[in-house]
Amino acid sequence: MTVETTAPAHPTYGEYLPVTVHFDDLDAFGFLHNTRHPLLVARAWDDCLAGYGIAYDGDWSTGDVCYAVKELQIGYEAPVTRHGRYLMHLWIERLGSTGLTHGFRLCSADGTTTHARGRRVLVRLDSASRTPTPWTDAFRTTAAPALTPAD
Repeated sequence: MTVETTAPAHPTYGEYLPVTVHFDDLDAFGFLHNTRHPLLVARAWDDCLAGYGIAYDGDWSTGDVCYAVKELQIGYEAPVTRHGRYLMHLWIERLGSTGLTHGFRLCSADGTTTHARGRRVLVRLDSASRTPTPWTDAFRTTAAPALTPAD
């Protein structure tokens, strides 16, 4: 069975990416296990950046893919009780020199049901020293504007 994932009409900012919940992602109660949400967010974020040409190519020194998660907040609104396709809505809330805060929302394939929402704070790292370093101009001019809600 194929489930189409289409971006909902609202909100119009950020990106909507398809994510897959597998049978083994469900816990003994048949709910998406709470440890799987961060993994789905991280994979969707990486896929999103790859769509802008920012991807890990085997060399951490290539730029904006070398980062660490500083904070993670998740609120659960409706349980995911089935495996299959869902949508991850991603957007940037704040972009600083070395850090950024991005929001996320795990929603049904049609975008009408929000299962979880939250935010992550990422810190861009220098690949050699593992210390904070500024996001590149490429990130600031390509991915960031597309992911940031208009005022």
